[in-house]
Amino acid sequence: MRKLFSKAAITAAVFFVSGSAYAACTSPVAKDDLSEEQVIEIFECIKDELRAGYANSDNPWAKDYLKWGRTASAPAAPGPHGGRFLNTTVNEIGYAEYIKYSDEREDNPMPVGTVIAKEVFGVNKKNKVTKGQLFFMEKVAAGGEADKYGNWVYSVIKSSGKPQKISQKFCHDCHGAFSDQDAMGYPDEDVRLSSN
Repeated sequence: MRKLFSKAAITAAVFFVSGSAYAACTSPVAKDDLSEEQVIEIFECIKDELRAGYANSDNPWAKDYLKWGRTASAPAAPGPHGGRFLNTTVNEIGYAEYIKYSDEREDNPMPVGTVIAKEVFGVNKKNKVTKGQLFFMEKVAAGGEADKYGNWVYSVIKSSGKPQKISQKFCHDCHGAFSDQDAMGYPDEDVRLSSN
């Protein structure tokens, strides 16, 4: 399966590897041998259960993110976020800017109010599909605590809808590797959705 990231994968800590298996969905082959079409089929199998769990959250974004703009035609391949698959959406404030996929953002950061959502799912060693967290990145105005994290605030919702405690530093230590892209890892060029 081709990689669906524009940069080398970042190794994530065990912190992100948790997730209960969803018995109704299994993979026909090992995770690393899945085709893009098979990954899409697996996501279709787990999608409703995954999203129902997120919807239990008090966070309004957990219900709104499904209306936001999709960034890729297929889930991102295993890599960041514990070697699991990612579907990324961006709210209306930042979507048009995000899909430019610029790698020259040091002087042109994302607009304040941008929120990026990443729904996550995986395939374990027994080929069972696992539910993952829902991750958010929010771009905030300069002049506060988030200045040291590129003005991004990170948050996570468990697959049950409950909030998960995280370290802003931990999240940004990985996202900081994409400093030329305002700390955003983009989908692979072959699957990017854009306005062009």
